[in-house]
Amino acid sequence: MALTIRPINPRRDDFVAEVTGVDIAAGVSAETAAEIEDAMDRYAVLVFPDQRIDDDQQYAFSQHFGPMETATGDIAKLEDRRLSMNINDISNLDKDGQVLARDDRRRLFGLGNMLWHSDSSFKATPSKYSLLSARIIPEEGGNTEFADMRAAWDDLDPATQAECLDQVCEHSQLYSRGSLGFDQFTEDEKIKWAPVPQRLVRRHPRTGRLNLYLASHAGAIRGWPVPEARMFLRDLTEHATQREYTYSHRWRPYDLVMWDNRVVMHRARRYDRTKVRDMHRTTVADSAPTLEQPF
Repeated sequence: MALTIRPINPRRDDFVAEVTGVDIAAGVSAETAAEIEDAMDRYAVLVFPDQRIDDDQQYAFSQHFGPMETATGDIAKLEDRRLSMNINDISNLDKDGQVLARDDRRRLFGLGNMLWHSDSSFKATPSKYSLLSARIIPEEGGNTEFADMRAAWDDLDPATQAECLDQVCEHSQLYSRGSLGFDQFTEDEKIKWAPVPQRLVRRHPRTGRLNLYLASHAGAIRGWPVPEARMFLRDLTEHATQREYTYSHRWRPYDLVMWDNRVVMHRARRYDRTKVRDMHRTTVADSAPTLEQPF
């Protein structure tokens, strides 16, 4: 069966597409995976509807696109984990499948997913692709929004582009969660999430396009006073998340959505916290720290 790829974003025909004609559970060929990566280069976000996959099938599909990350970006202790370390647990459930209490530390930390961010930008080598599978979703709310950082860069005025070009930001979950008032980190967590440097502007290795690389994890610009850096980053984020650069995905059961963290920011939206939202994410690692990548 041949792939069918069609744009679905009413605002832009080069950002977000739906892919049909593939059964991920049955496995895909290297040729099909290459077609999908070509589509990622153009659209940056791909939606695969009605993919009834388990974690092993999702992981096998993800491996076509590069080395895999382990799930080390949350605060769940190993003995409290519901899923394997291959899978990021993007849910509101404990290991027994019960909805987390409103004041549960894991839930409060997870609220940071509602801030605009790029997955794993707080790691020395950040992520390339994220693949998020909707297993159980609430009837209302819980959309995921995406922002195209390529178009946002293209539309910046030349003076602001020039100011951004050589800047290096420091990314940490200590900052993103702290901005919400979550600051009760253990000493081990403070070491684990010590700030890491990332370029503010990146060049895509396949398309050659420049884009902003922003996230709520970015709390400093090297060589700048912190208040000035945060104000500048806030202005850039407000610019990059204007309506013309964004797409909101309304989840359906068994959707698999794949996006390129190198050129896209995203955020989750609110939903009834008493309802089950069970999402499983696999994450493909990037090739190297951003400062070591060709620019």
